[in-house]
Amino acid sequence: MAGDVQKQLGELEQLASNLGVRVCYEAMTGLSQGSGGLCKVRGEWRVIMDKRLKPAERLQVLADSLKGFDTEAHFVSPQVRALLGEA
Repeated sequence: MAGDVQKQLGELEQLASNLGVRVCYEAMTGLSQGSGGLCKVRGEWRVIMDKRLKPAERLQVLADSLKGFDTEAHFVSPQVRALLGEA
């Protein structure tokens, strides 16, 4: 199970890169405390998430962040398509 999560997380990170979305893992404290999400910084899409999240939580944040992007031109496994709500 944990191996599947790591594999899917790696696939989503690669998909984000292919879509031009930078994925950053940061220590979130104070006002920014939380799990993370999608934002635009100086015209660049980024997913910023708390580096203390467990792999399954990272997977969910990244999948939720990429749901609005057109992934049709990119290979995505059926498991990851399901996470993106495209199954």
